[in-house]
Amino acid sequence: MKKTLKTLAIATVSMISTGAIAATTNMENPLFAPKSGEFFSKTGAGLMYKRADHTDAVKLKHHDGADEFPVWRATEDFGYGITDRLNTYLSLGYTYNGDIDRKGMHRGRLGLAYRIFADATEFVWDVYGELYMSGVSPMKGKYGADGFTYKNFSNGRWGGVAGTRFGKTWDKLTASMFVEYLQTIGNHNNEIEIINPTLLGYGFPHLISVDLKSTNETTVGLNAFYQANDTWSFGGSFKFVEHSDNGVKSIHTDVSSVPAPVVNKLLADTKDMNDGWEEYILTGVVANQITESVQLALVGEYTFDTAHSGSQNGTDAKLEMGVRVNVRF
Repeated sequence: MKKTLKTLAIATVSMISTGAIAATTNMENPLFAPKSGEFFSKTGAGLMYKRADHTDAVKLKHHDGADEFPVWRATEDFGYGITDRLNTYLSLGYTYNGDIDRKGMHRGRLGLAYRIFADATEFVWDVYGELYMSGVSPMKGKYGADGFTYKNFSNGRWGGVAGTRFGKTWDKLTASMFVEYLQTIGNHNNEIEIINPTLLGYGFPHLISVDLKSTNETTVGLNAFYQANDTWSFGGSFKFVEHSDNGVKSIHTDVSSVPAPVVNKLLADTKDMNDGWEEYILTGVVANQITESVQLALVGEYTFDTAHSGSQNGTDAKLEMGVRVNVRF
């Protein structure tokens, strides 16, 4: 009898352990990491609806409360397991918003992650660092009587991200949390078209670049994931993002022919743009394991935010629906 109970206990523990470890091989699991020599790809396409909020910057453009739809989004994440604990990845994103004539890469990160604790039945702890690649392309925009208008989604800055992720799996349920900090490096990698008649009248060039200060962003996220069986899995998450204000330190382009009081007034007005924001993001995922190596996921995301008075990124409503195809090979 004792032998039978011992055998049953060992089998039960083995089943729970196997289930927990298997859950972290699901590519929608927030604790997923590729094994040594394994590649993975996550390709996503989404459609977003936005309604602009009522900040001073948006009111100046007479766009407050306006609808923006459709906003097209595409993402690609690609990674490789160097060892069972160490992996590298590339994360890219592109957005096209025809209603405000703004398009371009909204995300570009090259990362390296290390799994300090690897036993999902006990505790998983990852640390990671990323190269922030928004400096690949310059920030582009135009400055008119209604203020600054963005033409793309790049801020023109390089930077770095430091983050940590930890969590645990109980049979079919996984819970995790992550915290990351982004620091960008101020530079003059921007192209600003001057269309303000007053500034042009004072002799401003039609195209200038400015020296921007560094910015930072802090993100905290909570995730829950449930793997119902070998085919279906479900996930939900909450994420908070705080983004600092931009600011102009100096005009990089030669404007010596422009009267100094005009230049100084412009710098004083843009020293602190008061354009930061805070985002609160809710996400839901339903995933189907089509084959052993191919997974299809439906993703829904709702964002509510509080934008500073000079921000053009705030919304009264932001809803995105999309599909993601995950492949391991």
